[in-house]
Formats: sequence, C-alpha cells, structure tokens
Amino acid sequence: MADDKHNNHQNLFGKLIAVLLRQSWLDVLGDVGKIVRKIVQGRSYRGLYEVLEYEATLELGDQGGKRATFRKREKVRYLQDNIIAYQDQAWGDGEILINYRCSPGTPVDRYRSGYKTYILISRREVKNKGDIDEFNVDWGIRQGFLRRTEQWETHVTHRTRHLKINVVFPRSRPPRSAALIEQSRQRSHSLGKSAHAELPDGRWLVTWETHRPRLYENYVIQWEW
Repeated sequence: MADDKHNNHQNLFGKLIAVLLRQSWLDVLGDVGKIVRKIVQGRSYRGLYEVLEYEATLELGDQGGKRATFRKREKVRYLQDNIIAYQDQAWGDGEILINYRCSPGTPVDRYRSGYKTYILISRREVKNKGDIDEFNVDWGIRQGFLRRTEQWETHVTHRTRHLKINVVFPRSRPPRSAALIEQSRQRSHSLGKSAHAELPDGRWLVTWETHRPRLYENYVIQWEW
C-alpha cells in the first residue's frame, strides 16, 4: 500500500511537472512570437509612401527675422494602391503658412493638432504602388525668428533616403555659429566651416544633409546670429 501511494504521488508529481513545463513552453513560444511580430512590423514599413529625396530651404528675408520664406522639394514613391491625397505638415513661431502653394495637387483642407498644422492636398488623380510624385511647396513666415538664438526643425515621419536642409541668412546678419541637434538621441553636432558658404549675392548659407535619416527623428538646425 505504501509503495502504491508512493507511486501514485510520483505519477501525480510527474503529471504536474509535465503540465507546468508545457505551460512554460507555451508562454515562451508566445513571447517569442510577440517579439518576432514586433521585429517584422518594424522592418516592414507600412506608410503610404517613402521619400526618395527631401530638400528644404528656409530663407531669412531681413536682419530682424521678421520675414522668412520656406521652400521644399519632396520626391516620393507610393507604397500602396489607390492613393488620392498627400498630407503636408508645418509648425513654427509667428504667423506661418502665408500664401501656401503646392504643386502638383490642390490644398483642400487644413487643421491643427497640437503644435502642428496639417494640410491635405488632393492629387485629383489616383496613384498606385510604385508611382512617383515630386512635390514643390512654399509659404511665408512673419515674426518667426526674432531671437538671437533661433532654430528650424525637420521631423522625419516617413522612411527617407536623402535629406538636405538649407538656411539662408541675410547679407547684413550672417550666422555666428550653427549646430545640428538630434532630439530623440539627445545629440548635438557643431556645423563647422564646411557647412557655411557665402553666396554670390553676399548672403550666407548653412547646409546639412544625410542619407537614410532615422525614422521619427526630429533634426534641428540651431544657430546664433
């Protein structure tokens, strides 16, 4: 009887261990599955388009920073079918989006969310996966750069292959220093002489560019003038 009870206890213990092991492995497999899905989702970009080339120019129109013009050229390739609109976005101090113009497409709506203003641009035609568009956008800014130390931000919201940012300063007030800040990484890089150039008309240009910038990074050119 004692041996039978001992054997029964061993069997019950063995079954319990087996159940716990099976449960443990199931949990492990479930966790592994979650990790794999996250990795796959991170690598398989699901945006409407990718940016092949992005070049933006902020032109400061006077030495007081009261007038400025922003222009950008954005070449995109669509990653999905049946795309009928492109969404632009803007932010900044002062009065922005003055005389907003975009080509191709027609601005049909504008709304604000947080500190950003979004502009919905109708393409007036259907775009499919693999199609390429090149958008040219420009708008004015008033009372936007009145401080001795100022900055201009570029937020990477789509997978981008090439990014270039220019800031043009008036002849009467060149930059004393400039730096590139990566906000998410909390890094700052001084933009030395190689990033500064005097234009033929006497104005000054600060340029920074990179290939394959980090997705969702906020790149900031900060200067003292």
